[in-house]
Amino acid sequence: MFYETKNTITKQGDIGVAQSTDKGATWQQLGIALDEDWHLSYPYVFEYNGNIYMMPEGSKKGDLRLYIATDFPLKWTLDKIIMQKPLIDSFIIPHEGRFFLFGSDHSEIGTKKNGQLAIWHSDSPLGPWKPHRKNPIYNTDKAMGARNGGRPFVYKGQLYRTGQDCGETYGRRIRVFKVKVLTENEFEETEVPFDFGGESMKGRNSWNGARTHHLDVQQLNTGEWIAVLDGDRVPSGDAVRRFLVGSASVFAVAALVVLFGMFVGFVKCLVPLSWCPHNMEKRSDTFLVYERPPKLTSKLRLICSRLNRMCSFLHSKIRPKTCTGSIVLILTVLIAVALSCTAVTYLYGGSGAEEPYPLNGHHSQFTMLTMTYDARLWNLKMYVKHYSRCSSVREIVVVWNKGAPPTPSDFDSAVPVRIRVEAKNSLNNRFRVDPSIKTRAVLELDDDIMMTCGDIERGFRVWRENPDRIVGFYPRLVNGSPRLKYRGERHARRHNGYNVILTGAAFMDGQVAFERYWSDEVAEGRALVDEFFNCEDVLMNYLYANSSSASSSSKSAVEYVRPTWAVDTSKFSGVAISRNTQAHYGVRSNCLMKFAEMYGSLVHRKLDFNRRKDGWDL
Repeated sequence: MFYETKNTITKQGDIGVAQSTDKGATWQQLGIALDEDWHLSYPYVFEYNGNIYMMPEGSKKGDLRLYIATDFPLKWTLDKIIMQKPLIDSFIIPHEGRFFLFGSDHSEIGTKKNGQLAIWHSDSPLGPWKPHRKNPIYNTDKAMGARNGGRPFVYKGQLYRTGQDCGETYGRRIRVFKVKVLTENEFEETEVPFDFGGESMKGRNSWNGARTHHLDVQQLNTGEWIAVLDGDRVPSGDAVRRFLVGSASVFAVAALVVLFGMFVGFVKCLVPLSWCPHNMEKRSDTFLVYERPPKLTSKLRLICSRLNRMCSFLHSKIRPKTCTGSIVLILTVLIAVALSCTAVTYLYGGSGAEEPYPLNGHHSQFTMLTMTYDARLWNLKMYVKHYSRCSSVREIVVVWNKGAPPTPSDFDSAVPVRIRVEAKNSLNNRFRVDPSIKTRAVLELDDDIMMTCGDIERGFRVWRENPDRIVGFYPRLVNGSPRLKYRGERHARRHNGYNVILTGAAFMDGQVAFERYWSDEVAEGRALVDEFFNCEDVLMNYLYANSSSASSSSKSAVEYVRPTWAVDTSKFSGVAISRNTQAHYGVRSNCLMKFAEMYGSLVHRKLDFNRRKDGWDL
């Protein structure tokens, strides 16, 4: 696969190459195939007469060049300049005995950027090329897909062209056209539906949330089809826009600070009318030359004088101790605070995308699972809308314990939602074995917990590094002698350690954890969970702590990830399951003692906070 890659030293595009041996599932970077003194992109590679050619875009050079492979895929040499035009995003396609070159030339007068397309034809891809009789084929709105968007392809004997819709931003989406007529004198195409799973509803959290502008589709020798599609989380020029808006906000805050000073009387003079102090006892004639202002300086002094008078005018008209003055001061402060937040967000807040964290260069996905009932539907709808936009979420499974279940169409979701209706209202249902779950990783997250997608992605990254552990966001420390006692996170912080992670917000290996929980050896523990209607998460921690994979006392069974923030939405809806905290903790303390007798202790497995190098367990 050949692709454009940005050189971090020259800040221009080079052509890189990568190789896959498993139909595109993984890629090995081979290096830079082509590096010139100008920007390169859109590498169109094809074979002709036993040779392999590459025709990259190099419009900054002012021509269209053809390179031939001398040692494929890393060594190329210039074969010829086939056209003295700065064409962009060009390709060559054989059709009915002739070769056709499609490209866009934005250098011509009257050309609409990203809305122009022209065609040339020849007996050979090496030229010479003659212009199509109907050139320019398009010179239209940039949203119409005139600019090429990748390699053309033939499907069931029919030629298709891909184009870029640049209406909202450069490379917003791909449009596909069926070429109905292509000759030296005629050209006709019509748009056809194109769906690769739909435009992502995850917005900037998706790899292609903002734009997709290149598609390469090819049929393998086995008859299978393979496609490479690019994507971006942010619109074109987003960094420049953020800098401009942030900088403008900084200047606006500075102006409001000066205005505030004028109101309260701290600022009496904005600009000095002379840079030379008037109380100097003796002044050199040299300075007098500089103090004789030209006309431009005189006008500037006049403006400064008026600004200085404005200070006195505002202070006299709007006095801080009056009602009007107080309102103006409060509004000024509020606006300044809002603009300061805007400046920080745009200058230091990044693109706004809560991106996934790769592990060894690869991404993965997980399934979210939550357990609820009819009285908490309000929580659930907000939960699904928020978390379905997280980048690595593949599916949301709702374990429905009681009441009339909703339908998946009731939710505003960017991923599939599956409602699993249970016959019995039991907390054990949370960990029921579910063959329909397609991912190894499962995030058990209560429907009343709201946190950022960024925190979820960090937790997923830590779990991928430790897939044999429970990785979650709520730590607890179980200790006490002679009787174990359940306490909140504050107790764990006070003793700088934890040995339990609440599974109401935790990642785990779904298959391993669920089969372990529903094994015959745990039947007594599950019965206790049904009796108390509590403690299913505590039971899972005991099973992990005393499993064969964590048999060594030095082997940890849990990992903590500190969230940026977390909100319990059940407090707003009045449907919290555990309203009496002391009674709830008392039941869980009884569970600790009974589970310790059944499955062994976990007291000795205390882990310190701030133990890992990633800094996410503070």
